[in-house]
Amino acid sequence: MSRIDAKFAELKAAGKSAFVSYIMAGDPNMDASLEVMKGLPDAGVDIIELGVPFTDPMADGATIQLAGQRALAAQMTLKKTLAMAAEFRKGDDTTPIVLMGYYNPIYYHGVDQFVTDAKAAGIDGLIVVDLPPEEDDELCLPANAAGLNFIRLATPTTDDKRLPKVLQNTSGFIYYVAINGITGSGSANAQTVGAEVARIKQSTDIPVCIGFGIKTPQDAQEMAAVADGAVVGSAIVEKLGAGEPAADVLAFVRTLADGVHAA
Repeated sequence: MSRIDAKFAELKAAGKSAFVSYIMAGDPNMDASLEVMKGLPDAGVDIIELGVPFTDPMADGATIQLAGQRALAAQMTLKKTLAMAAEFRKGDDTTPIVLMGYYNPIYYHGVDQFVTDAKAAGIDGLIVVDLPPEEDDELCLPANAAGLNFIRLATPTTDDKRLPKVLQNTSGFIYYVAINGITGSGSANAQTVGAEVARIKQSTDIPVCIGFGIKTPQDAQEMAAVADGAVVGSAIVEKLGAGEPAADVLAFVRTLADGVHAA
């Protein structure tokens, strides 16, 4: 059982949904982002989604694009992101870490070497948004073989014909994109999203977490009530981008976590 599987089992036994929080590794620099990362579990975060900065983040809106630019300007790399995760693991061996990013840096690093290094750094799962199921041989299958969960995105346009392909080789959880568009745009509607999550859950036992368009504790509570978890990224990254102290960012994260866990 992976750390992700164990976390969902623990939360299910407690009657709670999971709170997944996103931060960009290296934003605004490695030390500052590591400080925030270390504080996330105590702020109520169940699973950490750690972004890998990339020059062409096609699925991300302006807030996370700018975070990536800040991280790249601070010389953040995939290798340093793994080092950051390894440093976090020295003090926390239970909180799951999911790397979120794009295939190019992984391909450049070398797939076999990346899988080995990610596992050694304490990574539990991967979200690679530009690798569809048709490309599972590239990374998904090697990652699964090494014990890394490969988390796939489902969207409002994932119909019943496409869904089985999306579920293929997926593990850990399914990331349901609540709105059409990029991160940080629009607001999710719990009634509409709830129906879509229920449809997906008819075809799988894998937990479904909702992301995109969740900005407030109330949003988080509403989304968590119709799914197995809620993911918040841009609203947190925005505060980091504004230069707010780590303590203030983590206090905001706590309000989101309380919302999710109250669902």
